[in-house]
Amino acid sequence: MKNNPIEDIYCWLVREGVKRFNDIISEIIRYETPPGVLVKVRVIMVDGSFLDIYWSPTGRYSLHYERRHINGRLYRHDNAPHPKHSHVRTYPKHYHNGNEDNVVESCLPDKPVKAVEEFLKTIREIVKSKLKRSTE
Repeated sequence: MKNNPIEDIYCWLVREGVKRFNDIISEIIRYETPPGVLVKVRVIMVDGSFLDIYWSPTGRYSLHYERRHINGRLYRHDNAPHPKHSHVRTYPKHYHNGNEDNVVESCLPDKPVKAVEEFLKTIREIVKSKLKRSTE
């Protein structure tokens, strides 16, 4: 049986990630199929935004950071091989930067836990900048 990267990500989040990113992480939620197989992790941020993490044993992934309910923006790293994104140098890896149509290179690490950690650093910058502006 193949290792399940989403389980590794979840374990890292609850053991290490929540400590390293305690300034932005509010809650971590597991989503499982009825037999108890983890299929998605949702990380809720202190400002109400959230990161949905999907990572299959076959290597397909989506790290979707949702802010549309706050400011109309979304950010997503994924490797779905959409032909319309084949012009991106890192194809099939690509990054939706702010909206669905602004697609650029994704330079996330290939290792699942490292990829989530790097994306959380970006999310921290976004959350902190928005929180700072709202208090000024």
